Amino acid sequence: MRSDLHVHSWYSGRTDVPVLDHVGRECYSDPHAVYERARRRGMDLVTLTDHDTIEGGLRLAHLRDTFVSEELTLQLDEGRTLHLNAYGIDERQHQRLQARRRDPESLFAFLAEQQIPAAVNHLFSALTGDRHVADLRLPLGRLPLIEALNGAMPESHNERARLVGRASGMAPVGGSDAHSLAHVARAFTTVPGARSREDFLAGLRVGLSVPCGRSGSYARLTSEVSRILAAGYADAGRDLFAGRAAPFRVALCAALAPLLPLVPLFTLAVYARELRFGACQFRAFQAACARPRPRAGRAPIRVSFGEAA
Repeated sequence: MRSDLHVHSWYSGRTDVPVLDHVGRECYSDPHAVYERARRRGMDLVTLTDHDTIEGGLRLAHLRDTFVSEELTLQLDEGRTLHLNAYGIDERQHQRLQARRRDPESLFAFLAEQQIPAAVNHLFSALTGDRHVADLRLPLGRLPLIEALNGAMPESHNERARLVGRASGMAPVGGSDAHSLAHVARAFTTVPGARSREDFLAGLRVGLSVPCGRSGSYARLTSEVSRILAAGYADAGRDLFAGRAAPFRVALCAALAPLLPLVPLFTLAVYARELRFGACQFRAFQAACARPRPRAGRAPIRVSFGEAA
């Protein structure tokens, strides 16, 4: 059986990019539209991994070929974060996971106790900001799964995750990380031999997973950003005609409109940053693993985009 294990909907909320957070959302896809697109592209099971919410997933929960999941934002010291996907959860588990987002030890213990299959996502990406090498080590071997094929990430990011996951005994999973319908199910996970939703989740628990599909690219990033912006402007237009749009939002959309032709330059800079950031992180991770861990009290290694490539 096949399922895209990383896909977003309208319920992922507003973007956290400064300025743009006043204009648009992370994603404009309706959950049912995501479901239909995934099924048409050959997915046997459908799940949503919206940011820290299962509201969209619950809209599909009555369908037998779905299960509820979410993308958790694990809060670390000094505002640093990691993203984890938790699969096949219910409302009670969602609430208890959210209550533990600032306590990694408690969160990992709860996932293990409840036998919830969970993966660390895009480990070497700049999406979650600067971090210490200790942050990269934190989930390794503590979770059963690692996202080794993210359809929005460069192949180099995914290859590094595969290497690290293999060395840590973590099974690889894949997902599109789609924020628009165009890219749903372009990357996914297969559990060989599974014949039901329960079989699929059981396979994830024991690591019987095979990631399939393709990695991201500059073209994919540009396409996704362009589609999200187009959907955001269309949404603002509907609100304006319906009398629901805030004056500030309308003015900001109008001010940003002349910049839309520059989207390919913006995404080129973002993609180049991803490549450089991932390379810096992986080198620092390898260096830290090649020498003894620092003694208590020694300052941790920080990895940031500002490091030399």
